[in-house]
Amino acid sequence: KYTNFSISYYWINSVGQKTTIYSRLRNVIIPSGQENKTAMLSYDHIITPLENTFSTGTYYCQVKWNDIQLTGKGVFVLARGTGYVETSYAWEILVTPTALLAALSISATALLLWKRK
Repeated sequence: KYTNFSISYYWINSVGQKTTIYSRLRNVIIPSGQENKTAMLSYDHIITPLENTFSTGTYYCQVKWNDIQLTGKGVFVLARGTGYVETSYAWEILVTPTALLAALSISATALLLWKRK
């Protein structure tokens, strides 16, 4: 009864429209001696790169047997036009010690010239 099922992935956009991304019927063979035991099967699905910002929404996985339907909690995906840009502090890390050393150098030179007079 539970060896035949369908698995599907879909998303619901910001206006509530449901779009199916992937759907497939599965027939799982149960090995001898494993009948009437709980089994867990993993199915991975990679979502191709989002085409535009309209891909924002909640993505779900759903499995249907004859009389049972289970749906995951969903994952919200926010798609942005520019994407994620990681902040780099390398420039600030380089400039700060250089400026500090330059200020100390100028101060030491001024102090030496002042003591010399």
